[in-house]
Amino acid sequence: MRSATQQPIASVDPSAVMRIKNLQLRAKSIVEGFYNGLHRSPKHGFSVEFSEYRPYTVGDDLRGLDWKLFARTDRYYVKKFEDETNRRCYLVVDQSRSMNFGTLEYTKMEYARTLAASFAYYLTLQRDSVGLLTFDQTVRDFLSARHRPGHLHLLMTCLAREVAGTSTDIAAPLERMATLIRRRGMIVLISDLLTPPENIATNLGYLRSRGHEVLLLRVLDAGEIDFELKQAGMIRDPETGQEIYLDPVDAKRTYDKRFQEHRDQLREICDTRGVMMHEISTKTPFEDALFDVVSDVSRRNLGGRRG
Repeated sequence: MRSATQQPIASVDPSAVMRIKNLQLRAKSIVEGFYNGLHRSPKHGFSVEFSEYRPYTVGDDLRGLDWKLFARTDRYYVKKFEDETNRRCYLVVDQSRSMNFGTLEYTKMEYARTLAASFAYYLTLQRDSVGLLTFDQTVRDFLSARHRPGHLHLLMTCLAREVAGTSTDIAAPLERMATLIRRRGMIVLISDLLTPPENIATNLGYLRSRGHEVLLLRVLDAGEIDFELKQAGMIRDPETGQEIYLDPVDAKRTYDKRFQEHRDQLREICDTRGVMMHEISTKTPFEDALFDVVSDVSRRNLGGRRG
């Protein structure tokens, strides 16, 4: 758990943010709130250091060392050259039918696309190139990573598009990423990851072997994390349409066991492949989610733990 000094100030309830109908304006309000809180936080310096520095490696020109940063961190960093500063990031967003589930005023899909839009807006402000791939059982939209006028608006349009996905196939978009992206970059997969873990293990390993940073943002409805069935009855699987009878006590016991096993398998896959993973409840304020992920990436990069 983070201490109070580590989080942005005055986070906004996601329900209030969702009332902004235009996705780009919604993302703008989230990122502005993120920066406003960050500027009042003792931790605000990480975003600048993340963008402008990299760890010193043997062979670097010693004239590039930043001695002031060394005095503060006791580590050697060099100023990035201009062509090193701009990263290429691809947002890979799950739009399958399971993402349409929600026990709040909005679904996982709405939360995920808003989170993706916020990252796109943030990265654009950082002058990074941002691309997008959306998928369900097949790849839907694909935009190459760009940083030019009009690109962010096009990306937002793709994200806001209504979809009618059915089942999920995470392997396909990851395979597509591996073949399309030749230069090293960051790949951010936003999904509920309700798929057998082995479906993503091989492809995550392959992306990491190509030098990409890979980040999984697992978006789950609050009701999926803290499952509670009030009474016995029939439920319908959102992807297969199959109806199943459930007893509340037995269902919770079985669900909690399988949910934790699945969660542990995902974490093990990520840990062994050097992949960052964040589990995010749809109750989490967007500013907090953005802060957690950006600061995690910052710590890893400044710590010299690139794969």
